[in-house]
Amino acid sequence: MRHTDLYLTRSYSFMQTRLHPDTIFFLGDLFDGGREWATESDKSHSPDERYRAYGQNFWLREYKRFGRIFFDHWGDEGRGAGQGQRGRRLIASLPGNHDLGLGVGIQRPVRDRFVAYFGESNRVDVVGNHTFVSVDTVSLSAMSQADPSTGSQGAGEHSGPKTEHENIWMPVEEFLSGVKAAKRRAVGREIRFMGGKTEELRHEHTVTQMRDTRSRLGSLDAGEGSPEFPTILLTHVPLYRPPGTPCGTKREHWPPAVKQAEGQPLENDEKNAIAVRAGYQYQNVLTPEISRLLVEKVGNVAHVFSGDDHDYCEVVHKGYTVGAAGGGGLREITVKSISWAMGVRKPGFLMLSLWNPVDEVGSPVPMKEEESIRNKAEHNADGTMQSHLCLLPDQLGLFLRYALLLGITIVALATRAVLIGIYGQETSSVSELDSLDPLLPITRSSRTGSSAENEKAAYTNYPPERDYSDANGSKGLNSSHAAHSADGLSVRTNNRPRSRSPGDYGYGLPASHSPSPPAPPPMANLQPVNEGVVNSLGSGEWNKGRRKGGSGRMVVSELARSLSWVGRFAVVWYLWLIWRG
Repeated sequence: MRHTDLYLTRSYSFMQTRLHPDTIFFLGDLFDGGREWATESDKSHSPDERYRAYGQNFWLREYKRFGRIFFDHWGDEGRGAGQGQRGRRLIASLPGNHDLGLGVGIQRPVRDRFVAYFGESNRVDVVGNHTFVSVDTVSLSAMSQADPSTGSQGAGEHSGPKTEHENIWMPVEEFLSGVKAAKRRAVGREIRFMGGKTEELRHEHTVTQMRDTRSRLGSLDAGEGSPEFPTILLTHVPLYRPPGTPCGTKREHWPPAVKQAEGQPLENDEKNAIAVRAGYQYQNVLTPEISRLLVEKVGNVAHVFSGDDHDYCEVVHKGYTVGAAGGGGLREITVKSISWAMGVRKPGFLMLSLWNPVDEVGSPVPMKEEESIRNKAEHNADGTMQSHLCLLPDQLGLFLRYALLLGITIVALATRAVLIGIYGQETSSVSELDSLDPLLPITRSSRTGSSAENEKAAYTNYPPERDYSDANGSKGLNSSHAAHSADGLSVRTNNRPRSRSPGDYGYGLPASHSPSPPAPPPMANLQPVNEGVVNSLGSGEWNKGRRKGGSGRMVVSELARSLSWVGRFAVVWYLWLIWRG
């Protein structure tokens, strides 16, 4: 969860600082399991036992989590409107099936909680001289489902009291019944604002008689036939389309298949399409009846945007000919999820650019034909709107590259440990051998016998005394004797005779009688320390015993030590990056 929140925060903050959008619309599924989490005082509960432990407090924590990511970073580039912007808005009131459920599975306390924190789900907003109509289609879907209490479905005659089933979809149906008038009023307020007037009508400051109770306020609804802006329909669940309707080249899951001979996309491509199916608390597309009712009730629909699928899908509905699209069909784009944890490698969002200049009464300013042709050719604009799919980094791909780098690091450290185990063992053997062959006589402890016995043995094995003479045959002034004991004790004695009287020769010795330097003792008489041990080392028997099992332990030890150092550094660096955000 920490990685997901960090990814969303960085992406959303980058979007604010670089694009500074005028308005942001969320198309539902703000929570993962909001429909399952019980409301206050347990007025609602999940039918699934696994979610019974999650209540109002858990929902509030998730709401704060949503706010930390999106509300807190809304003003990273400033909350004020930019050049040409009327004002900045964030609209997240459109629910998804993960927020409320779907159809008869929706519980009214759950929906009331969502509306209380995010606002009315069915609403009309004017942005960039375009009218955005948000419709709670997850609740409207209950109209096409059977009432669990009566078994009936559809609008009916509304003759009796409302059932719990009707309380789910009837508020949406009532909104759709008056949405055209609501659109005209919204356009009227926008026209008044552009003309420098107050958005809402005000009473005239005149004196009236008490008998005259008629309202002279007037209405912002100019009536049918009055100018209105192009309508953009927002719904969480996509409109119905025949099974296998391809979603186009920008869909990530499966690229569109092409005809072998003509090279054109297939008209029916099951893999590239949104699957038409339903299950527990979900429905991939609306029913044909609900879809048709929605487009007809809203009217003048120029474009449709939907969510739910997590991946991009662009289709043109040929069956809907009502509205600004005319007989050319109605274009619908299902936007991508912004989260990398929703089954897409490259999350994204859809950016819209709106351009619809109007006069003082709201009628569109006619565009020259050549400008219209150039605008469509250069910007691929669809009437007064241009859309662009913005992709975010492939976080899963980054993790895979991290895993590859980890594997390379382990292989490199293992190779290093093996080389140290092979060559380091031989080097250590030579070093130990050199250390056992001293340049000077040393004393080594014996494994057997006391120190007195060792000393006695040293003098017992003392070699015969030898005299060393100079070139004239006289004995030298100094004589050295060395003896070696069996346990390595080395004894050196120096016998220095009394010097002659200085009267015989004066204060100095004659040059002819100068003493010669003592000759070094024969090397043959110097016996090595622990000769048997050294001979065994030289023969290689000691190396074999030493290496047995030693190389393997050295490799494992060196590998563990290397991994420990590298791992500690990597973990500290990684935790610092996460903490830094």
